[in-house]
Amino acid sequence: MISLLASFFTSFVVTFLIIHYQNLHMPLSADEDIKGIQKFHVTSVPRIGGISIVAGIFAATLFNLKSHADTNFATTLLLCAVPAFAIGLMEDLTKNVGVKNRLLLTAISAAMANIYLDAQIIRLDIIGVDYLLALPGVGLIFTIFAITGMANAYNIIDGFNGLSSMVGVITLMGLIYVSYLLGDPLMMYLSLIMAGAILGFFIWNYPRGLIFLGDGGAYLIGFWIAVISVMLVARQPQVSPWFALLINAYPISETLFTIYRRTMHQGKNPLLPDGIHFHTLIFRRILNSISRGHQGAIFTANAKTSPYLWMLTSMAVVPAILWWNSTPILITFTILFTISYIWLYSRIVNFKTPRWAKLL
Repeated sequence: MISLLASFFTSFVVTFLIIHYQNLHMPLSADEDIKGIQKFHVTSVPRIGGISIVAGIFAATLFNLKSHADTNFATTLLLCAVPAFAIGLMEDLTKNVGVKNRLLLTAISAAMANIYLDAQIIRLDIIGVDYLLALPGVGLIFTIFAITGMANAYNIIDGFNGLSSMVGVITLMGLIYVSYLLGDPLMMYLSLIMAGAILGFFIWNYPRGLIFLGDGGAYLIGFWIAVISVMLVARQPQVSPWFALLINAYPISETLFTIYRRTMHQGKNPLLPDGIHFHTLIFRRILNSISRGHQGAIFTANAKTSPYLWMLTSMAVVPAILWWNSTPILITFTILFTISYIWLYSRIVNFKTPRWAKLL
């Protein structure tokens, strides 16, 4: 509990200081591109909220004096995350770091997590696939790909105030619950301190968007959650590997569908940005048409977009934590979630939004 409070209050204070003294760093930290294809803010905003997340986690490790093992593990995980966070922060400050370089450094973080924390995907409970994962190097490559993809997924969904950060908190709450059921205090600790750090930032980010998470913060959260998801399955044999997949279903689905949309449907480079993510469609086709709001309003269309995706995330997290040890049930819900995602996306993009969605 002390570590949780330490991470929350440290992140809260550091975020406040970044906002309060933004005049000192805005030439570097500001997101001034308000006309970009994926930009929906109306004023320049600092995009270095990831610094607050790091500060919160670091403070939590300092205050966790009772368990040196937990502290050492959290410190090691934070050090493994340094390449991913650093390259993201560099993009936040310079705005000219390519996607390939960001993915490369994030892959290095994933490899470090495998080497120093033994974070590796060893099974999927699929005949034949598990045999392949057991071959030398195959499991490592697949794990690096999965963790890197998850880190990038949180950057992809980070499009509106509070969206990516609260998706992270909801997912972490699910990980905390299952870790508690299994009596795994280490996984609980790692999830709690990240959740606390995110919430300390979230208060300033939502609903008014006084500060942005930035690439550094998004990569850090996605990387942290990916490693915990992988390790919980590896440490607890009774947990189905599909639990890790379903509890992260929304960011995974958004990423995979984005790759499909850009390559197969649009014939474009999957690394290039576009303006038709699921959250973008909700903003443009639903909220921006029925809830424009005034510039001075607290809950603008921007702020009202995120709760839609929080609910979508919960649709995957709830069954994941209820049937965390049943692979057949989890596979079924993963398929249902994927079908629901594609159906709802297609309805909105074709101007056939269900009436109930407009009433939320």
